[in-house]
Amino acid sequence: MVLKVTDSPFSQEQVELLNRLLPTLSEVQKVWLSGYLTALHKVEAPMVAGFQAASTANGAVISKEVTVLFGSQSGNSQKLAKMLTGKLQEHGFYVTLSSMSDFKTNALKKVENLLVVVSTHGDGEPPDNAISLHEFLHSKRAPQLVGLRFSVLALGDTSYELFCQTGKEFDKRLEELGGKRLTPRVDCDVDYDDPASEWMNQVLASLSEASATQVAAASAIVGGAVIGSGSQIEYSRSNPFQAVVLENLNLNGRGSDKETRHLEISLEGSNLEYEPGDCLGIYPQNHPYLVRELIDAMGWKAEELVPIHKNGEERTLEEALSSHFEITVLTKPLLEQAVKLASGNGMQELLAEGREQALRDYVRNRDLLDLVEDYDLKGVPAKEFVSILRKLPPRLYSISSSLKSYPDEVHLTIRNVHYRAHGRERYGVCSSYIADRLETGDTLPVFVQHNPNFKLPVNPDAPLIMIGPGTGVAPFRAFLGEREELGATGKTWLFFGDQHFSTDFLYQLEWQRWLKQGVLTHMDVAFSRDTSEKVYVQHRMLEKSKELYQWMQAGAHVYVCGDEKKMAHDVHAALLTILQQEGGLDSEEAVVYLKRMQQEKRYQRDVY
Repeated sequence: MVLKVTDSPFSQEQVELLNRLLPTLSEVQKVWLSGYLTALHKVEAPMVAGFQAASTANGAVISKEVTVLFGSQSGNSQKLAKMLTGKLQEHGFYVTLSSMSDFKTNALKKVENLLVVVSTHGDGEPPDNAISLHEFLHSKRAPQLVGLRFSVLALGDTSYELFCQTGKEFDKRLEELGGKRLTPRVDCDVDYDDPASEWMNQVLASLSEASATQVAAASAIVGGAVIGSGSQIEYSRSNPFQAVVLENLNLNGRGSDKETRHLEISLEGSNLEYEPGDCLGIYPQNHPYLVRELIDAMGWKAEELVPIHKNGEERTLEEALSSHFEITVLTKPLLEQAVKLASGNGMQELLAEGREQALRDYVRNRDLLDLVEDYDLKGVPAKEFVSILRKLPPRLYSISSSLKSYPDEVHLTIRNVHYRAHGRERYGVCSSYIADRLETGDTLPVFVQHNPNFKLPVNPDAPLIMIGPGTGVAPFRAFLGEREELGATGKTWLFFGDQHFSTDFLYQLEWQRWLKQGVLTHMDVAFSRDTSEKVYVQHRMLEKSKELYQWMQAGAHVYVCGDEKKMAHDVHAALLTILQQEGGLDSEEAVVYLKRMQQEKRYQRDVY
């Protein structure tokens, strides 16, 4: 948007200055500037910009300056940090919002009020943009923080053993360094809206002298439909858009061991927008076979009404288990609650101290039907049982289209997951729903999940190296589609891999077209089952190590998308090897090189 003299109260000179400045600002700078101007407008002269201290209810003096730091892999923590910043600014606080990777560590000892919003990635690891601060705080260089007041909001997933581990480590370390908690840490599962909102309310209550009524009014509960300008409904995670399915095609050829769906969805009428690198969230339905078997095994009635929310809203048991509750994943917290419902069945032994490995082995590839059959839970009333289940979380998929290429549409690339374990067929909740039961014309509840940590470079001339085997190639189809529409001139290099060239070369014709047009400069492929020895993308990278190093030295941005457990680690190791082999760096120097690239946002990963 270009500011004009006729549409504003500014002079020509001011308009020209603003039009030069505004396009150069980052998202964080825009939020900061917005809060600064709000504070100038709202706060009386003795308290300009919120620098004056305020007193809490217990008489303690608390500064009006607050630092909000976020560590985010997929964007959830960043979104909540921005929401928190807005609420604090409404209360007249002077807020500094920053990702952990952008925060200057030497400024930490000057911070009086610190609010941390951080997710846990993989098996208890910090997200990429939290690594540097996490390491600094746990190093000998970390300062004493005696005057610091802090609170931590931790995001995680109870299906992982090290639930919210990164948040717990930040919370513990800040206390060890002398900090005092403003409010206790809150650990959020995948259904984070309500606990995150409660934490924000607690933080505001601790930082503000406002009454409980004022706090509640200024920090409305997260969720529900939001009415924007012109009464336009804003669709979101808590208010998904019912999108019509336009196409649902299998990308794999006949004879393939895999089934990969190309899904085209209409966003017409939603006002939803996205950028390459963002994700689409889908609320799926559990497999009807599993729902029926579970109801039969427990002796329940499908038409019985059960509550699906704390507010008492009810649905039939069949609908609740189909669309509202998670029934395919077992977690330790779930088993601990199940023991309370039916004791004396041996489950307590599985949860005993020293039996951690046995518990890990049991919950792997088992679901709720296994649990109720193995531990004879039949007879527990349905209403009691569903009260211990967590909500069915949405599934996030990397968007494989450019909105500029396909206005009012969004495309996804989803591999159907199905396997046999423990004597029974297992199905991926969302992938099997899409592959087996979703037809053209059906609707899906969807929302856009913005991911600011996986974005194209601002400079269209910057070289791109994209590594995405299997469905990990999805965002790179969006990248190249966007660059084609923009007329970007920078070189691009794609590494793709799968099992067989003849059946598993996803989007082959599109890559070939982009190669012919020059939108894609180079493409290297690895089809692991077409050769006597398995060849993967990291092997192709090592084969081209000299040229890859030259690209990196020339300022290339490196992107990795796909499996976190193995592929991403192997690709990372290959990059370290290339830096040592071609750049003459030792192992520590290579690690520092990649960390610097991450801090410069030249090495970004979307891994799962």
